[in-house]
Amino acid sequence: MTDTPPPPSPVASGDFTSQEVARGRALRRAQVPWALGGQAASLGLAAALGFTAAGAGLVTAVGSWFGGSWAAEVLGGSAALVLLGRAVTLPFSARVRVARARFGLVTQGWAGWAVDVLRGTAVTLALFLPLALGLYTLIGRSPEHWWVAGALAAALLTVALSFLHPLVIEPLFNRFSPLPDGELRTALLELARRDGIAVRDVLVADASRRTTALNAYVSGFGPTRRIVVHDTLLETADPREVELVAAHELGHVKHRDVATGTVLGALGAAVVVPVLAALLAWQPLLDAAGAAHPQDPRSLPLLAALAALLGAASTPVQCAVSRRIETRADRHALELTGDTEQFIAMQRRLAVANISDPAPPRALELLLATHPSATRRIAAARAWQAEQAS
Repeated sequence: MTDTPPPPSPVASGDFTSQEVARGRALRRAQVPWALGGQAASLGLAAALGFTAAGAGLVTAVGSWFGGSWAAEVLGGSAALVLLGRAVTLPFSARVRVARARFGLVTQGWAGWAVDVLRGTAVTLALFLPLALGLYTLIGRSPEHWWVAGALAAALLTVALSFLHPLVIEPLFNRFSPLPDGELRTALLELARRDGIAVRDVLVADASRRTTALNAYVSGFGPTRRIVVHDTLLETADPREVELVAAHELGHVKHRDVATGTVLGALGAAVVVPVLAALLAWQPLLDAAGAAHPQDPRSLPLLAALAALLGAASTPVQCAVSRRIETRADRHALELTGDTEQFIAMQRRLAVANISDPAPPRALELLLATHPSATRRIAAARAWQAEQAS
């Protein structure tokens, strides 16, 4: 099961009706331009502030409002970058939300959405401000070799955030309650036991207060690991389909995808830091950004722009790796359950309920998709079934 040859068209294969395909494509065409526009606007803002003296002027101005000290410039400049970035992308996010609401995927009102935006911004500020202050303190103390300690700190922070996310961040946005005792809970725990995976609990997330989309996942490490099922999935899918979704998610645990992703993320962060340090020390860039030296707080917009561009450039590679991992988890679900027909039914239900395009343009899939398309996943399941029969 690999992310390769083109599967038959979703209508010709009989997996989707022409109306379902048209609906998925219509939503894609309605929301993708706005989503891409938001990313472009974010990068454009980062470049405009980072590669010109405008960003330096912003840091100086905001810092002066809070006394003009070095720390005021670092913290004020960091907050300004976060808030401006959010302000620029907000209209695009709102337009994506309007498109999804038009197709019946949104259940949350605008007030609730605004609260989520404010909450997300607060979390970003809580993480970014002390990180920026610590980083510039480090640069100031060791202008030539700060990247050594910075790389180590970046790796450790990546690991810490991966561990803390399900315990601290997830509860800020969703309420979780234990799945009541019954056949489904027993089946899910038995599935995990048969897979040799220790699961602490099976939780239900109140996703329905925001969306009608379906999802489930496994989060946490070791004693904090739990299967999380969206209430929307419980309300609409057959129990066997829920098991198939859980089996896919258990595949990520079985293959240590979260742990491996965390380690790779930590290594990636450690590698990026010296690259950023080298670029930040390049005088032509500092001159263009209006900063005197790397430890000058006015270099903060330049650092943010470089990080944003490196992140954007790596997106297709990250997506390719993600699709391979998802394909492997699909195979694990099939091997664990042996139920190809229900797997296909589950993929179809997810695509129809989430109004996904079952067969998006290949270029879009290669550049931006973290999961294979529904038609590819179904075709791969049938190929696996044929393998077992031969």
